Amino acid sequence: MLLGEERAVDNGEEIVTAALENIETSPLDEKEKAMLRFVDKVNHHSPSISPADMQPLYEAGWTDEAIYYAITVCALFNFYNRWIDASGVHPLSDEAHRQGAKRSAVMGYARK
Repeated sequence: MLLGEERAVDNGEEIVTAALENIETSPLDEKEKAMLRFVDKVNHHSPSISPADMQPLYEAGWTDEAIYYAITVCALFNFYNRWIDASGVHPLSDEAHRQGAKRSAVMGYARK
């Protein structure tokens, strides 16, 4: 791992914390904030989503493919969380999540 990548990974936790506290005041750019606002709606109010909800995403530069993947990832994490809650499987520790996030930041999310 290069030093610059390590700094980006270390800074990543600060960015995530800021985004979780308040997306609007976080250091994310407007394009990322638009997607996260939409994902929040997918997570909490999916039956009410309409084509009008996509418009801010298109205006921010997101494609149909990116929107599809965001919806899919949100839905999958909802499934995983409910499965873990209902099955009694112990979730990963915060430290295990941190290590996974660092690995994903350097190697990417998808494994080949």
